[in-house]
Amino acid sequence: MARAATPASSSLGVVAVASAGQAGARARRSSIARSASLASGLALLLGCGPKAEGGPPVGMSTKGDVPLPSTEKATHYAFDPLDERPVSSEAHRGKPTIIAFVTTGDIIGQAQVSYLVHMAKNDGDRINYALVALHPRKEIVLVDTYRATLGVEFPVALGDHSATNAAGPFGEIPAVPTIVILDHEGRIVWKHTGLAKNDEIRGHMHGL
Repeated sequence: MARAATPASSSLGVVAVASAGQAGARARRSSIARSASLASGLALLLGCGPKAEGGPPVGMSTKGDVPLPSTEKATHYAFDPLDERPVSSEAHRGKPTIIAFVTTGDIIGQAQVSYLVHMAKNDGDRINYALVALHPRKEIVLVDTYRATLGVEFPVALGDHSATNAAGPFGEIPAVPTIVILDHEGRIVWKHTGLAKNDEIRGHMHGL
């Protein structure tokens, strides 16, 4: 639709309104740019690292789908810790243990870690909690930033392909996040790929 011509007597007012509109538009663009920059920074902090591909659907237990190592004998494992606290079968023996395998770029894994952080605060030293980030040692700063950002106070370690293949201590880790629960002797009680909520984890820990 064609617009009516503006009378000459109102042209000064139109120019003033247009100038104000342009200034407002520039301010909005500047605000959007700042928001985008902030979002990019958060993405770099929590969204870096390899993305999980394949594996069973979220929420499907690998028990019954991917064979578990024998549950009749204790597992033996040792991962590369971020600090002086070991993440190993020797250090964990004597208490029930929950180990979570994650990568820093997985959103569902961040939710899983959040559940475990709250559980660990409630359990104190009665249960061993550990996080294994599937990253090379050259990315230790990234993993440590991830740990600090999510408030993880229990031991964190790095893991490689030897920890996730079928010959590894827990059998194949097909995707992240994956939770492994061990009894006080280090025998596998439950292994689950996908988000596992507190009550589900507690259910499999009953009697340990």
